[in-house]
Amino acid sequence: MKAEKHKSGMSFYRKIRISLGLMGILPFLLVIYLFIQEHISLSNTLILCAALVLFSILIGFTLLRQSADQLKTLAKMTAVEPSQKTIEPVQFQIDAELDNIAANFNAVVNQLNQARHDIQEQSIQLLKYAEDLAKSYEKLKQEEQLRTHLSRYIGNDLVEQIMNSNSEVLIKNQRKSLTVMFADIRSFTAISEQMAPEEVVTMLNEYFSIMVEIIFSHGGMLDKFVGDQLMAVFGHMTTEKQGARDGVLAALKMQQAVEKLMCCRRKNNLPTFRIGIGINTGSTIIGSVGSENRMDYTVIGDTVNAAARLEEQAGPGEIVIGERTYIHMPKKLRVKNPRALQVKNRRKPVVCYTIDNGSTVITNKQKDHVSIRNTAPFPA
Repeated sequence: MKAEKHKSGMSFYRKIRISLGLMGILPFLLVIYLFIQEHISLSNTLILCAALVLFSILIGFTLLRQSADQLKTLAKMTAVEPSQKTIEPVQFQIDAELDNIAANFNAVVNQLNQARHDIQEQSIQLLKYAEDLAKSYEKLKQEEQLRTHLSRYIGNDLVEQIMNSNSEVLIKNQRKSLTVMFADIRSFTAISEQMAPEEVVTMLNEYFSIMVEIIFSHGGMLDKFVGDQLMAVFGHMTTEKQGARDGVLAALKMQQAVEKLMCCRRKNNLPTFRIGIGINTGSTIIGSVGSENRMDYTVIGDTVNAAARLEEQAGPGEIVIGERTYIHMPKKLRVKNPRALQVKNRRKPVVCYTIDNGSTVITNKQKDHVSIRNTAPFPA
């Protein structure tokens, strides 16, 4: 409403022109009126004075009109449209006072343009920050997904080592003394032939879930599943002795867990099974093996082959360990049936022992305090 009243009112420029007109015309009309009415007489002095007055008024009128025109031009040049994106400084010759107004206007325009430029730069920077934050969030999300996937195969300690690796190869290939475990379901083919495929998969998933959890809880790494067989590695983040003990402790817990699982399956009239476990400790090569498109982090070497042969010697519910694994066991671990096996492609036989079924599962607090007797001599 105020803007409409301002537009409908008389402009400043128009008021000046009307004032100048009144100032210039009215005196002359008054003189003419007085002269006609013969109140004043025409003389040379009067004519000269009248001419001087007229000249002064015309000069004053011209000067005031120039200033008014400059003021109008200034108002026109400093007008800003609502949709105008940029404001340019005004440049023209005007009187000193109006020039100060133009200079102040130009200063404000420069500050506004600089502020606009700064805001644009900050907006671009904020957009870049937002993009970086989005990328960082996506990277963290991917890392968390990768961490979750990796934790299904290996323990958290190895997951952290892989995630914190800066090299192209996640973990460098190295030769290290490790403990390798193979666990296999006995008579699996005969059992699976009597079951529907969905039942076989359900049974294996239930069994593997329990076994893998035990392996991880003892610092082991799941190497692979081969049908109903699993392969695990211990000692990759610890010492040879600790890896051997962790492997045997995990095997004892696994046999105990299988017995509990079979009790539940018998109650539900479901097929049951038992497993055989072979464990061997020795020098291996651990690292990434495979092709450019598909890599597998695994262990290879004679120790692995020997562990697989020991697993073949293990009967249902048995754990067969190699000589080097046996050396690192607590000295009161109960074993039986020491023997030497002739393994293919090896000149020396593999000395092995069977852990007695009566052995107690060793907890973390009982690793070095197991009160059970030996039934086989320890190597020197």
